[in-house]
Amino acid sequence: MPHTSGPRRPADHPAGRFADRLRPGLLALATDNWLARGYLAVVACSVAVMFLFPDSGFAAGPLVLTAPLSFLSVVLPFGPGTEGGAAQVLAVGFWSVWLLGCAFVNAAVLGALTVRSTGSAGSTGSTGPVRPVSPVRPARPLRPKSAASHGLRRVRTLLAPAVDNWLGRGYLAVVAAALGFFLYAVYVSPDPGFAGIWPLMATAPLSMLTLLVPISAESAVPDWLDPLLFSAGVALSGLFNAVLFGHLAHGLRTRRTAVPS
Repeated sequence: MPHTSGPRRPADHPAGRFADRLRPGLLALATDNWLARGYLAVVACSVAVMFLFPDSGFAAGPLVLTAPLSFLSVVLPFGPGTEGGAAQVLAVGFWSVWLLGCAFVNAAVLGALTVRSTGSAGSTGSTGPVRPVSPVRPARPLRPKSAASHGLRRVRTLLAPAVDNWLGRGYLAVVAAALGFFLYAVYVSPDPGFAGIWPLMATAPLSMLTLLVPISAESAVPDWLDPLLFSAGVALSGLFNAVLFGHLAHGLRTRRTAVPS
C-alpha cells in the first residue's frame, strides 16, 4: 500500500511566499557583506557588555544600536523587567528574539546600502567595445538657475527612497503621528507629561542628538520655540531613517526579482 502523506501546502500559499522572499532577501542582505557582519559583531559585543556590566551606562547599548525598531518593545506590558517565574523567562525570551530581529533588520539596511553602492560603481564600467567618441564642444557652465534646479533634483533623488515604497511611507506615518501627538500635548494639552519620548524613540538613534540642543530655561530661544526646534530635529531624523528603510525595501525587491521562481 503506498504511503500517503497529509495535505501539502501549495507553493503559492502566502506563508510559503513570505518565507521564500525572506530567505533570499532579508537574511542575505544582513549576512553577505562585511558592513552588515561588522554591525552584527558590534551588537553582539554590546550584548556581552550589557550582561557583564548591567549597571553601567553601556548597558543600553543593544537597545540603541538596534533602534528604532527595538524601542517598539517599550509599549508592550512586559519585558526584561517582568518578574515572576515562567512569565519572566517568557518576557526575556521574547525581548531577546525581538532584539535579534531588530539587529538583522538594521544589518539588512546596511547591506542594502552596500549593494546599492557596489551596483552604482559597477554600472559605470563598460561591458562592450569602446567606441570612438566624436569631438564635441565643451559645455557652457551652468547658469545659477540651472545649478539650483540640478541641486533640487539631486535632493529629490536622495530623498526618493523615503516615499516611493510602502515601508518608508509607513514609517513616516508613524513618525508623523508621534510628532502630532507631541505638538498637541505641548501646545494644547494642559499636562504634556513625557509626550516627547514617543517621537524621540520613533526616530532613534539619530534623534538622540536633539537632546544635546538646550531646551531648558537657560536657552537663548523663547520657550514656545523649543518644541518646534525639537520637532524639526526629530523630523529630520525620521526622514533619514525613512530613506534607509526605503533602501532596504529596494534591496529586498531586487533580491526577490533576482531569485528564480
